[in-house]
Amino acid sequence: MKKAIIIVAYWLAAIFLTAVLLMSLDYDLWVAALMSLSFLPAALALSFFLPKVERTGDGKRRVLDTVYIILGVMMMTFLLIYMWQYFFITVIFASDYSKWSLPAMLGNPVFVAAVLAILAYGNYLIVKWLDKKYPEDRPITFTSDYRKVSLRKQDILFVESRDSEVWITARDGRHYRNKTGISQWENLLGSDFIRVHRSFLVRIADAVLTASDVISIDGKSIPVSRKYKDLVSEVLETSR
Repeated sequence: MKKAIIIVAYWLAAIFLTAVLLMSLDYDLWVAALMSLSFLPAALALSFFLPKVERTGDGKRRVLDTVYIILGVMMMTFLLIYMWQYFFITVIFASDYSKWSLPAMLGNPVFVAAVLAILAYGNYLIVKWLDKKYPEDRPITFTSDYRKVSLRKQDILFVESRDSEVWITARDGRHYRNKTGISQWENLLGSDFIRVHRSFLVRIADAVLTASDVISIDGKSIPVSRKYKDLVSEVLETSR
């Protein structure tokens, strides 16, 4: 609950500061506040989708995914800016023709991209800080062998994909089978876990890199594929 309140407070403050910035473009405060909402959906989309870009593997694919996301949020922002401007012109300032022109800065892609980047990066820093200060302790509930199982994240050591199933290995040595794909488990478990192989997802705090392509966790050796090798080495070194 605290995390949600802080994140909402951040976005409210971010929108207010954006409105103050837009006041320098000769908008009244309340109009600037509403115009600043043009940036909100795209900034939220950027905050959500950009971290999803695969950080390993094909560099060209990574660049293309990033470009597509940025172009998408930029188009969304410009569309909303022009929609808001049109609304204020036609509904509020219909008789004031001096309000017809859009401020040049709001049509500048560099300015718009800078505002979006600042808003999204601020959210990234806030979320990262909150994850450390308020670690998630809510259990994860899933189905294994037709029964409900609840495990805390810290009680899961690793997840292994086996054909159409994944096997979840718990700290107490128990194993659970589940039909949810390993990529979905990766999103579910979050930053405390790292993908080391197309078939393995491991808890960072319990993983020990015993060779450049092998991780040991609870006495079990897990392979590290070439695709993830550099990222795994970097993350495990910085986590120690």
